[in-house]
Amino acid sequence: MKVVHTIQDLRDHLRGQNRVAFVPTMGNLHEGHLALMKLARQHGDPVVTSIFVNRLQFGPNEDFDRYPRTLQADVEKMDRDRDVYMVFAPDEREMYPEPQSYRVQPPDDLGDILEGEFRPGFFAGVCTVVLKLFSCVQPRVAVFGKKDYQQLMIVRSMVRQFQLPLEIIAHETVRAPDGLALSSRNRYLTAQERSEAPELYATLSHVRQQVLDGGRDVPALEAAARERLAARGWQVDYVAVRRQRDLKAPERAEMEAGEPLVVLAAAKLGATRLIDNLEV
Repeated sequence: MKVVHTIQDLRDHLRGQNRVAFVPTMGNLHEGHLALMKLARQHGDPVVTSIFVNRLQFGPNEDFDRYPRTLQADVEKMDRDRDVYMVFAPDEREMYPEPQSYRVQPPDDLGDILEGEFRPGFFAGVCTVVLKLFSCVQPRVAVFGKKDYQQLMIVRSMVRQFQLPLEIIAHETVRAPDGLALSSRNRYLTAQERSEAPELYATLSHVRQQVLDGGRDVPALEAAARERLAARGWQVDYVAVRRQRDLKAPERAEMEAGEPLVVLAAAKLGATRLIDNLEV
């Protein structure tokens, strides 16, 4: 497995390759990331992974400076599984040699709701770096996890609207045995918080089951879920039942007709903000 740090070295090594499968990450890899790489290996060759903590997608009071950077351990994990051919690990100067004045701004009706409402500018930062990484790697396919459901939708929309010559493939959320979605930020949880953390998944599961059992009052379902979490000490940003196709709230008639839905949530447990979702 090769590790490169410059765009020029990346392009030199990939020259002539037209079946590249790409997995962009911010590092601090866990089994969820490795599952993405394994899926990428099934859809292309060679597999390229990027490790870059992107300042543009962090707000002024978020955890950019303390976000875990574990390049050596990450490389060892990928080398063990042998699914990855190359790791692209640029520094900030390589990715942003001058101030990034050009930004990719997702549409308001998708980028400013849910995560976008609580993390202003987040999706512009994501889209800008992902488009730049696509330009550097020029993959045929790229793999993203469903845990970041809204991000997956926005990246797919960006690829479609810019007519980028690649396919976005989604991997199901990888979970711990108790249901907690794997995330690099889980390491911030104290032991007590870690024991409570699966309640987010349990709450989503409860809402999902209520919908399957005929629940149609979406505002009431959402409010009850928020209250359930708040009563256990969570600081809830949102619990939302939305249409899978556009993340808009479903009409009762659509729910009766079997409209594919997704239940999404974001909440803080102590100082750690967790997100999760379940398709219905």
